[in-house]
Amino acid sequence: MLRRLPIIPTIIVLAAVATMVALGIWQLGRADEKAALIAHYEAVSADGSLVDWPRDEAEASENLYRLAFVDCVEVLSRRTTAATSSEGQKGLAQVATCRLANGAEVEIALGFTREPVEGDWQGGEVEGIIAPGPRLVAMPPQAGLQPLAAPDPRDLPNNHLAYAGQWFFFALTALVIYWIAIRKRIKQQA
Repeated sequence: MLRRLPIIPTIIVLAAVATMVALGIWQLGRADEKAALIAHYEAVSADGSLVDWPRDEAEASENLYRLAFVDCVEVLSRRTTAATSSEGQKGLAQVATCRLANGAEVEIALGFTREPVEGDWQGGEVEGIIAPGPRLVAMPPQAGLQPLAAPDPRDLPNNHLAYAGQWFFFALTALVIYWIAIRKRIKQQA
């Protein structure tokens, strides 16, 4: 039977299967990395010390879910976006883009409302939690708004285990389909 196997198609299928298995193994490693990252963010979120607003993406990633303090010297723009209150209600977050004294810009989620009005917040000192984006979620809320749900590291998706399962399933499927095709070819030649 091995003499009847087509060499090139067999090599291609086996290479594809090996690639899919390698991708599945890589996703298993990514699942562990993501779990460690979430555990790190949970640990730093419990630390009550204030940090300065991050200067770059790397610093922002390292300080996610920590308390920070900013002084908004100029409100550049305002907008609303879908959000959840600390009580679990669905509605809107009022978000301001601010310029800091050092010229950096930061998005500040000022608080929760059910109304799509932007308010008249003029800036000032704000304390809050650094959330992905990065943006600052004001704690306490500003401009008379209600509190937003606090950013939670457990909300970060860790679906790498499912991706690994998909890659392993694809590899198995390719092998089964190839085996069926080879059996059919052998029967036709017999």
